[in-house]
Amino acid sequence: MILQALHDGLLLPFSDYAFMRRALIGCIALSVGATPIGVFMILRRMSLTGDAMAHAILPGAAVGYLLSGLSLIAMTIGGLIAGMTVALLSGFITRNTHLKEDASLAAFYLMSLALGVMIISTRGGSVDLIHVLFGTVLALNNDALVLMISIASISVITLSLIYRTLILECLDPLFLRSVSKSGAWAHYSFIALMVLNLVGGFHALGTLMVIGIMILPAAAAHFWSRHVSNIIFLSVLFAIGSSVIGLLISYHANLPSGPAVILSAGGFYVISMLIGTENSWRNQYLQFNKKAKA
Repeated sequence: MILQALHDGLLLPFSDYAFMRRALIGCIALSVGATPIGVFMILRRMSLTGDAMAHAILPGAAVGYLLSGLSLIAMTIGGLIAGMTVALLSGFITRNTHLKEDASLAAFYLMSLALGVMIISTRGGSVDLIHVLFGTVLALNNDALVLMISIASISVITLSLIYRTLILECLDPLFLRSVSKSGAWAHYSFIALMVLNLVGGFHALGTLMVIGIMILPAAAAHFWSRHVSNIIFLSVLFAIGSSVIGLLISYHANLPSGPAVILSAGGFYVISMLIGTENSWRNQYLQFNKKAKA
């Protein structure tokens, strides 16, 4: 009976329904490709930058929607162009004015979000707007899966090539600039990977929540290890676990799938923050007790 209940609760939704399998494959692709990028975003203090960039792709996706409807290719190309444009403009403004990068990104984020919503609203309805903002992970088709798997493959290969340079840039950027010119290439490659994964992920989770699958599992993994390789491995596991749990919760409780996945990732973060082995609440509590006894 227990085995039957476990089978019906955990395996049956994925074995019986193709849309659940496609959703799981898409989320796994996001976990493998996007979550390691999130690890370096946290190390480089770019978490809020990623959130701003997630909204920056909205006008491009909206223009693609305006021209071709819910076309995968048009919305992807539009999102890539918009994201890279905002990244370059933000960097240009930061270098040539007194305004800091966070302020320029915030300005572009607000304008991009408003412009994207306005463009979609002129042609589509509330359903189309919700599709772009919050995604439809249960409606992923084969073309979307091919796109997401391709982006994940590109991300893994590129990240493996620039991995050492990114690590050194996080630890000592001044030293890297003094001994090599590869830092700039690694930085722009990383920005391109970030935009690429945001664009690929918004088809599943939307522009408002795609950053969650990148940041929350990565933040949770930081409470369990200090080694970057271990953090990346754990973050991918947490992201995949969040995907499975979130999809099952949405299936059995009839809840929206995207928010369920992100809330599951938030659950991993809260648990890790409480009982993790590195700088968690439990560690601080134990250290406080040791000092009190001493």
